[in-house]
Amino acid sequence: MTAIDGGTTLVGIIGDPVAHSLSPRMHNAAFDALEMNWRYVAFRVAPAGLGQALRGLVALGMVGVNITIPHKESAVGLLDELDSLARQIAAVNTVRVSGGRLMGFNTDAAGVVDALTSDGGIPVSGRPCVVVGAGGGGRAAAFALAAAGASRITVLNRTERKARNLADAVHRAAPGCQVEPAPLAPETIGRAVEDAEIVVHATAATMSAAMGGGGGRADWLQALARGLRQGMAVLDMVYTPAWTELLGAAKSAGAAAVSGLSMLVFQGARSFELWTGRPAPLDAMRRAVGLTELPLKR
Repeated sequence: MTAIDGGTTLVGIIGDPVAHSLSPRMHNAAFDALEMNWRYVAFRVAPAGLGQALRGLVALGMVGVNITIPHKESAVGLLDELDSLARQIAAVNTVRVSGGRLMGFNTDAAGVVDALTSDGGIPVSGRPCVVVGAGGGGRAAAFALAAAGASRITVLNRTERKARNLADAVHRAAPGCQVEPAPLAPETIGRAVEDAEIVVHATAATMSAAMGGGGGRADWLQALARGLRQGMAVLDMVYTPAWTELLGAAKSAGAAAVSGLSMLVFQGARSFELWTGRPAPLDAMRRAVGLTELPLKR
C-alpha cells in the first residue's frame, strides 16, 4: 500500500454509518494496481453536517467522494450541478470537484446495467424486466433499465403508490418503455416474473429473511424464487451476504446469478473513471471485495 504523503490525492466516501463500507478496500486496491499516489478514506458524516462536509471538499483540495446512505437524496440540493441521470433519479452517489464546483452523478444506475451485461451475460435492450422495490436502489435500477432500452419494466413495491410514482417518472423519462406498477405480493410477483428475462431485487429482504418459513416477506420471496428459470438474469442488489438465498435459487433454476458485489464494483469503476480519467482495474477491484470467490456461473 502506498504511504500517504504531501503529494497524495484524496477521495473517499461520506455516509452514516460508513465503517462497514467495502469501497475503501476496493478503491485502494485499484490505486495500488495502477501505482497511483491516491488514497480513498471513509468519513462518517451525520445528516446535519452534510452541507459543511461537501463544501469542505473544495477547500481541502479533494477530487471527489462517493455518497452513501442516508445522504444520496439530500445531497442533490447541495451540489452545483447534476448530470441528467442523477437529476431524473433524484439521488447522487458520486461527487466530483471540478473548477471549484461540486458536480453530482449517479453511477449506481450504470452499475446495474454493467453488472447484468458483464456478469449476467444478458444485454438489457429489448428485454422485459422486473424491479422489486421502489426505494433508492429500485429507482436507480428502473431508470437505468429504461435508459438501456428495456422493452417493459414491472415495478413491485409493498406500498403500491410508491411503485406507481416511480413507474410514472420512469415512463416520462423513457416514453418508449412500458412501465407498470404492482403491489408486492406472491400472486403479483408470480405473474410479473412469468415472461421477464431480467429481475433486479432492490429491497433489504434477502439480507436476513430465509426463503422458507412463514411470514409475508418469505411468501413473496418464495413466489419470486419459483418463477426463476433458465435464460434469465437475476441481480440481487444486496451484498451482505454476498451470496443470498435468492441467488442460490437463481443458480439452481439455471438463471444467471449476479451478486450485489458485482454492481458495487461496476458503480465504483464508473466513479473511479470520473475522478481519475483512467480505466478502472476491474480485476483488482473484484478481488478486493471477494467477487472472484463467488459461484456466479450458471
